Amino acid sequence: MDIATLVGIILGIICVIWAITLDGNLLSFLDIASVIIVLGGGLCSTLISCKITEFAKIMKVVVKVLAGKESRPQDTIRMLVELSLKARREGLLSLESEQENIDNDFLKQSLQLVVDGVEPEVIVDTMDLELENMKARHDKGAGLFRTMASQFPAWGMIGTLIGLIKLLEALDDPSTIGAAMAVALVTTFYGSVLANLVCNPIASKLAQKSKEEIQEKKMIIEGVLSIQAGENPRILEHKLKTFLSPKQKLEYDRMTGQASEESKRNERSERSEKGREAAV
Repeated sequence: MDIATLVGIILGIICVIWAITLDGNLLSFLDIASVIIVLGGGLCSTLISCKITEFAKIMKVVVKVLAGKESRPQDTIRMLVELSLKARREGLLSLESEQENIDNDFLKQSLQLVVDGVEPEVIVDTMDLELENMKARHDKGAGLFRTMASQFPAWGMIGTLIGLIKLLEALDDPSTIGAAMAVALVTTFYGSVLANLVCNPIASKLAQKSKEEIQEKKMIIEGVLSIQAGENPRILEHKLKTFLSPKQKLEYDRMTGQASEESKRNERSERSEKGREAAV
């Protein structure tokens, strides 16, 4: 799971529990009936808003997005530059053998279209359609959590109304009014915590990750089209670096700088070995 999401939820729960235990009793905030009303009612309302098969597919997308590795577009740029160098040396058809070493399915599909000789306009239209469908799937995931974020507080209010009705029934015994009122308000508390600590933040995280993935895939399309057009790899590299943040640019420059130093050392060692062999 995304570490920031997991740490945020855990720290949020700790802060709430800490605040409760400073001046109160944690047990007074625990009520099984309230949990059933808020959690059960909210999930049931969410299920009503979509098909059960669609709900399962959305949750798979959500798990995949949250559990996926952090996006590293700088690694993708480095790969595209290497592919560009190979294409200029050996031709576009040489890229077909490189697809086995590529884990990015979107990049694989784009390169296959280039190898097949598809026109640039068709490649753009095809991959843009892929992006639109991917965005629609991600939007469904974020929308699902926004729906739950609106349902949990509503069911918290329903639980509070149920508690107040029970409270009015027990007015003959004033000693039970305080405890009954506390239980009535606990459901509203549960609904607010679930909406603002879990559902809304996850919806925002899904939307953010979707934008990052779309941005990276747009970068891939730009890179693949440049490779197909036979652009200079250095121009391609400079163009793709505009997609990076300042921090990512520094990391990319550091990474490529180390790679160039290693290649220079390898070349020097190879020349020295060849020199020793010639001397012998």
